[in-house]
Amino acid sequence: MKVLVIMGSPRKGNTYRAAQRIEETMRSLGDVEFEYLMLRDVGLEPCRGCMACFEWGEERCPVRDDAPAVGQKLHDADGVIFASPVYGLAVTALMKTFIDRFSYVFHRPRFFDKKALLLVTSGAVGEKDVVDYLDSVASIWGFDVASSAGIVTNPNITPGQARANDQILDDAAREFYRALAEGRERRPGLRSVIIFHAQRASFDELADSAPTDHAYWKEQGWLDAGARYYTDAPVNPLYDVIGRIVERVLRRRIRRDLAAMR
Repeated sequence: MKVLVIMGSPRKGNTYRAAQRIEETMRSLGDVEFEYLMLRDVGLEPCRGCMACFEWGEERCPVRDDAPAVGQKLHDADGVIFASPVYGLAVTALMKTFIDRFSYVFHRPRFFDKKALLLVTSGAVGEKDVVDYLDSVASIWGFDVASSAGIVTNPNITPGQARANDQILDDAAREFYRALAEGRERRPGLRSVIIFHAQRASFDELADSAPTDHAYWKEQGWLDAGARYYTDAPVNPLYDVIGRIVERVLRRRIRRDLAAMR
């Protein structure tokens, strides 16, 4: 099993040591290969917001940096650990730049065969909110978020808190390893099903203004009448009904807005 750690910290501090703890625990369970991608050492320029990747495809991005190589590493891994300390109640600038450079994946998700672990450290507060943010990013990109760990690390934590942190990291590592070893696709939650149907409505109805997204979705078969989700994973029938209602309402709204613009 090949695990890629996207390290959003600009230094090898608490977040890096937490990732190493996870690696140690996973190695005790079986054969696993770890690679650390330190974003501080990767040439990723800030997104320019030109929308070229949305309108014409990521290959038309005017920025020439290491994004294609990073993307290949994501595709080559079996599992990805998204690791970031909390800076200003959010991910680091390094992590945000990484996410922004792959914004097109929000429209054209693709990592459905990958598992993810979310790792966040904070000095006092914010770890839960940042875990939630990374969960949204990874899930919409297609990752199966198998586990997460949000811990508070500072020089003043008690020995009891340190032991609790280690337990959180160990539990997350075991869940992540188990998910990778089983390789089983889990049933999507309600939020994921709703996102699928909302995107399906948008990229189908807006084919003229979003031709690249429409073509991608059509190629994947997600615009077919019987499509229920991005993959063949079983969908809760109730979630499917709710998702289709959301899609129907959104389609009507888009058509009404388009008609008003003519």
